[in-house]
Amino acid sequence: MPISLTRSELFDDYVRESVERLERRWTQLVDVEFAVQEVPLPGQDGDDHPDGVPLGRVVPAAQGRKSRIVVYRRPIEIRAKSREDRAALVHEVLIEQVAELLGLSPDAIDPRYDED
Repeated sequence: MPISLTRSELFDDYVRESVERLERRWTQLVDVEFAVQEVPLPGQDGDDHPDGVPLGRVVPAAQGRKSRIVVYRRPIEIRAKSREDRAALVHEVLIEQVAELLGLSPDAIDPRYDED
């Protein structure tokens, strides 16, 4: 009998699958930490995001710490209702954050970035 995954576990799987896809193409991402956070902390990037609530965040490397990309679960779940939409939005957010971290365009990170 298959074990049922929680929404949180499914979301973590979407992130893991997307990260694995991106790491195959961008080997420098093995030195980046990826994390899922429920929601952004107050004052964290909300002021400079067009919708007021970011879907992800890049935390640049600091002394003794690797760069980190954080994906916010609840804001993504609110915007994407189906499993397929959530998986696609997670991948899109990760592409955008990787692009910001590497100083490239999202299209350079994944040529299918802007396909609907």
